[in-house]
Amino acid sequence: MSYELSGKLIEKFPIEQPTASFRKREFVVELSEERNGRVFTDPVKFQLTQDRVELIDAVSLQDTVKVTFDIKGNRWERDGRVSYFTNLVAWKIEKVGSVQSSAADDFDPGMPSMDQAAPDGYDDLPF
Repeated sequence: MSYELSGKLIEKFPIEQPTASFRKREFVVELSEERNGRVFTDPVKFQLTQDRVELIDAVSLQDTVKVTFDIKGNRWERDGRVSYFTNLVAWKIEKVGSVQSSAADDFDPGMPSMDQAAPDGYDDLPF
């Protein structure tokens, strides 16, 4: 199952390669929410992996982004001690608010709208 959230990009970290076959990169998105007249902010850290580590390059700090991600949990054991950790693994990043289209922008004057009547005698039915 995938999730989405939008916020302001506040941090991008360099690409790391902890093993010969694994690459990762982290970034932080700040979420803001107003409750009872107060603004609360939460920094949320995401991880990009493998061939997706460059996705964040197309976005600048302070840009508003929409991140699509999966939640991945892992169990880790060392010296008899068990730990659990969760990663938010991003797989799509979109810049938000750079260009907003409206219905007027999408209008194609070459195509009649559904509200326009067909000319008299015009019949496009195939039978």
